Amino acid sequence: MSLPPGIVYLAKLLPRLLAPPLLVYGAKVLTELRSGIVIPTWATVLACVLSGPAVLTVVVQYNDHKNRRDAAANGAILPQALPGWIGGINMLFTNVADMYPGEGLAVIAPERGHTLTMRFLFQNRIITAEPENMKAILATEFNSFEKGAEFRGLMEPLLGTGVFAADGEMWKFHRQMTRPFFHRERISDFDLFDHHAANAITQFKARLREGCAADFQDMVARFTMDSASSFLFGKNVRSLDAGLPYPHNAAPKTTNAPAAMTHPSSMFASAFQEAQTVTALRTRLGEHWPLAEFWVDKLEKPMSIVRGFLDPILEEAVAKKRAMAPQEGEKTNELGDRQVQEGETLLDHLVNYTDDPTILRDEILNITAAGRDTTAGLLTFTVYMLAEHPEVLTRLREEILRVVGPTERPTYDDFRDMKYLRAVLNETLRLYCPVPFNVRTSVQPTLFRGSKDGPPLFVPAGTRCAFATIGMHRRKDLWGPDALQFDPERFLDERLHKYLTPNPFIFLPFNAGPRICLGQQFAYHEASFFLVRLLQTFSSVSLDLDAQPPEARPPAAWKTNDKAGWVGHEKIRPRSHLTMFVYGGLWVRMEEAAANVV
Repeated sequence: MSLPPGIVYLAKLLPRLLAPPLLVYGAKVLTELRSGIVIPTWATVLACVLSGPAVLTVVVQYNDHKNRRDAAANGAILPQALPGWIGGINMLFTNVADMYPGEGLAVIAPERGHTLTMRFLFQNRIITAEPENMKAILATEFNSFEKGAEFRGLMEPLLGTGVFAADGEMWKFHRQMTRPFFHRERISDFDLFDHHAANAITQFKARLREGCAADFQDMVARFTMDSASSFLFGKNVRSLDAGLPYPHNAAPKTTNAPAAMTHPSSMFASAFQEAQTVTALRTRLGEHWPLAEFWVDKLEKPMSIVRGFLDPILEEAVAKKRAMAPQEGEKTNELGDRQVQEGETLLDHLVNYTDDPTILRDEILNITAAGRDTTAGLLTFTVYMLAEHPEVLTRLREEILRVVGPTERPTYDDFRDMKYLRAVLNETLRLYCPVPFNVRTSVQPTLFRGSKDGPPLFVPAGTRCAFATIGMHRRKDLWGPDALQFDPERFLDERLHKYLTPNPFIFLPFNAGPRICLGQQFAYHEASFFLVRLLQTFSSVSLDLDAQPPEARPPAAWKTNDKAGWVGHEKIRPRSHLTMFVYGGLWVRMEEAAANVV
């Protein structure tokens, strides 16, 4: 049986905690032996107690002095520091549950700049919403940044050594394994989307016909889960078979709650979401996360469910591969990657690289998180915006009916012609980017861009650097005075050429540079396909705020938050673990299109 996380944490910390008082006590004994002077007990105790804070103060002040000196030597300055308690201890008491993603930076940035230093437990972290600095992190200075040992350690229990948490050669290995699977011919096969979309929309329609509001987020998460599992494993986990939940204020004619909760895919999805939430809280605390989980490792239970769900699938794929005759002379593409064979799933493809169950599980979990959560989030926030902007929904339906028709299945060429559909998705990605925050660690001293006419900003080696995509996407100086308005036209009219074309790094929903999301086009295709099928079926959508669980409604403080600009208008409660989602679900009502009412 493993020791509690807090005990392990204290055991590792103990040498550092004990060294200063032991040195003080040793100095006291040595002084008394050599000089014969007896130092009072109270003075010894006081000196031992104060020795730790004194050493910490000296170390922190020395590091700050060294960083200022190194910055000056490079003609730079350090990013302005956020105000706070000594050592940033106040961050421990921040009410994360009521915080809006990116809210703090949005309030402070206009006065202090878009790149700031935040001290947390006596360690400096840099947070930026400046496109030139994100460009440096992701592209031009790519080799100067990595995920970092702390990030890898925090993510290891959840994502292992998978592509999103790995660095160096391990990242290259995972990238090489997965890259061939996302060629156009693989992601343009819409049979899979059509099957699962039809199932999801049929269930959604049936629930609405009962007179109840329905949780669009839950439904679309099940759709993306079934699509992702079929695409990745070749095994539909059939999460839609569990049924859709009822709103808290409804008295359902038949309840499906027990079946829905105990269905294996539902248990997997719930456990995986819980694990992501725990991991997100750990990243906030960094190496000190055991302080919040002193006696119980909160990841053990959900991850045991996740492993119990995935391991049989992985074992079956490995056994199948071992039973096959060795393939000689396998074809490779122009990059030297193994070509995906006809009918292969991603898992079939991966077992040709390794049969290590841990590596396979890590990679599948990484791609599942991307394939399920990000697309589900994009569709959820798109429907939220369509409910809030019926004129956009009307125009989007007109385009769908004109290009595709009321019942036909969309094709790859249809999507190329549907400019407004892509604009709607892009505008949603701008305001509700699936990954609102990301992080890197500097491996060597680097310079960031400072204010327009000011000196550059110095980033010391070993500094954790967070970049807030959501903050950058909502900046008025980058997107125009209407940046906080949902307007898909900005991706079609002169604003596109005025703002985005000359500075493409102001729009980074899928990252950029060598680590750009491999599944970008897959996400666009899946979201586009589902929206077409949805709006062929329904002609209007509205929020049912009474169906929203009371604990999931926006806090009253949001309504009076004028500085953040967007927060006060929210009717739902966005939250973020690794990705953005709506806390408590998105409960809506939809009206069926006339051709679909029978």
